[in-house]
Amino acid sequence: MPKFYNGSFFEQYSHEPFIATSRYIIRYLGSPPDRQADLDNRRIGGYAALDVMESHLRKNQFFVGNAYSIADISLYAYTHVASEGGFSLKPYANICNWLHNVAQHPKHVTMDQFAR
Repeated sequence: MPKFYNGSFFEQYSHEPFIATSRYIIRYLGSPPDRQADLDNRRIGGYAALDVMESHLRKNQFFVGNAYSIADISLYAYTHVASEGGFSLKPYANICNWLHNVAQHPKHVTMDQFAR
């Protein structure tokens, strides 16, 4: 199976359900008290996903070898706003470097760049 598919499956099943959903609960629902247990559970999965990303980026510049790809774009989307979901990226030096590298792409856009 091509590495791109591994990255896509990882994003859809190990990253997005935890990081993106936490962001939604906090940013758009206002972190209601009845969702706190859900947020706590999602934090565990989100940090596990960030740990996998950090480990991969110790040996690779991007997610499919050392070439910028659609896998980087899909993982960048919610990772660069992970703090809005309650995740600290401070312990993740390789992720922070990768975010910086992705942001240098000439066609880079942020999650909120086109928000109304």
